[in-house]
Amino acid sequence: MKYLVYLAGLLGLAAAIVLVVHQDWGAIRNAFDHAGWALLWLLPFHAVPLLVDVMGWRALLAPRDPQRRAGVPFLFWVGGVREACNRLLPVANIGGEIVGIRLVKWRGLGGAVVAASVVIEVLLTLVSQYIFAALGILMLIGLTRHIGTLNSVVGGLVASLPLPIVLIYLLRHGQLFSRLEAFVEKTMGGPSRFTELLDGARLDEEIRAYYREPLRLAVACTWQLAGFILGSFETWFALLLLGYPITVWDAVAIEAVTQSLRHIIFFVPAGLGIQEGGLVLFGNIIGLPADAAIALSLVKRAREVGFGLPMLISWQWAEARRLRLGWRARSATALPDAQNSKPS
Repeated sequence: MKYLVYLAGLLGLAAAIVLVVHQDWGAIRNAFDHAGWALLWLLPFHAVPLLVDVMGWRALLAPRDPQRRAGVPFLFWVGGVREACNRLLPVANIGGEIVGIRLVKWRGLGGAVVAASVVIEVLLTLVSQYIFAALGILMLIGLTRHIGTLNSVVGGLVASLPLPIVLIYLLRHGQLFSRLEAFVEKTMGGPSRFTELLDGARLDEEIRAYYREPLRLAVACTWQLAGFILGSFETWFALLLLGYPITVWDAVAIEAVTQSLRHIIFFVPAGLGIQEGGLVLFGNIIGLPADAAIALSLVKRAREVGFGLPMLISWQWAEARRLRLGWRARSATALPDAQNSKPS
């Protein structure tokens, strides 16, 4: 699986390079000169949709964390680290969720509680992404009266729709993680560190508890959908700065269908080549030149690195600090024991 992810990433990178090289670099350079240092405003602006998305996660955790040990500021940092891992590292868009579970557990919450919140949040992300994609496709058809190019996206979304439906059913009725735990124990010949951490029965129960709170799920999903829509303003603002102004509705439409393409071809790390091709293809529908679409993609990539890299560095610093404090605590405990064991 790991090698398939690497292969997909290399093919995507090659496609992105081909798309970029075949554009008019003079026009792209002029667009960047037109925008100048104002493009740096995209970094703090990205905090807005991320914060809105985190509010949905906090809504899920709230009844399980009444003391607010994992408050919004902390979850915002964890959310940034999760996003950075998924966008900048070859982890097939799941490594960030595993890291997020680990970080929130630092605040003293149970592993099953945190894992269930992340599983449900990812499930709701799929639901909100389908809603956002449908909204974008309808808007694009309404704005341009063009459907031919969108047929493949609609077909891909319809073809992938059974996956979240089956997943919703299995999480509700299938005791998915209990079965996974039993399978791993059978494969490895008994309990292991992994199965102890998984705690499948408890995780299944925590997930089913969320199904008994439909209003809370609806609130979290609404926060996530709002985050997707607010994220579209990054496209609108970036193109405005680059000298290619479009309407807000055009920005929502092109962001939705491009995100849909990345969702369908999720196994390509960071959507390499997928984002570039989608922006060129769908940008052409609303009259956006290919040079502008590539410039927009480069701006988005730069923002991902500019916002995500400090998050990754802060995560590694936090891991190192925790390791150092743990080592000091073990040393402090071992020293009196060693002194007491000395012969008198």
